[in-house]
Amino acid sequence: MSIDVTSGTLDGACALVTGGAGGIGAAVAAALAEGGARVVVLDRDGDAAAKVAADVGGHAEVADLTDPADLAAAVDRVERRLGPVQVLVNNAGAQHVAPVTDLDPAAWQHLHDLMLRAPFLLSQRVLPGMYAAGWGRLVHVSSVHGLRASAYKSAYVSAKHGLEGLSKVIALEAAGTGVTSNTVCPGYVRTPLVEGQVADQAREHGISHDRVVDEVLLARTPVKRMVEPAEVAAAVAWLCGPHSASITGSAQVLDGGWTAT
Repeated sequence: MSIDVTSGTLDGACALVTGGAGGIGAAVAAALAEGGARVVVLDRDGDAAAKVAADVGGHAEVADLTDPADLAAAVDRVERRLGPVQVLVNNAGAQHVAPVTDLDPAAWQHLHDLMLRAPFLLSQRVLPGMYAAGWGRLVHVSSVHGLRASAYKSAYVSAKHGLEGLSKVIALEAAGTGVTSNTVCPGYVRTPLVEGQVADQAREHGISHDRVVDEVLLARTPVKRMVEPAEVAAAVAWLCGPHSASITGSAQVLDGGWTAT
């Protein structure tokens, strides 16, 4: 199908969202569905992916993003069912905290496979179809850690820095084709994963939930609140809209002023 680039909608576009079974991914799936896209929720948690897909009127796919063959098979199924992917949101992520001297190389590799190799493989797979159609949107959910570093997060920080570079290269190669590539870089987002980290820190330090948020997570953030998933989803949806043709190679930052300090 073709996109009416003057309409401001995504009516009928096939949009693939990785890590879409919860948190930011679920919010993105809902936002894109509201814009008229046919959303595919891709996640390793099949039950959760199916629930989100049902909630947004989309489709669920199960795949291990760290397994290239499994990933390729999932895209094959999507394209047989819905046609070429026209919007790709690389959202799936994980975290592992450890000093460089103690970091298990397997943990390093897992995060890079999930957050850098998988986005590369997916982008490589869908770009030819986008080029042929003369329209496409790639949005990579990065992080403020794609722009800044924090101690004990070498695997995550380096993977997100790599994702920023990948997005910029795609933007340059796709220039003039109707295809754009951008990143969204939130600070700490209020997801179940982060809330669990807050609870762990509160127990470890013997302080309240609010003090952990203000004094640990948001120590470098002037705006002392976490980002909501819906805020990230709104930024992603904006970048996917047909009106965003001149925005490519950019990093849209939602960090409460962190990078301004």
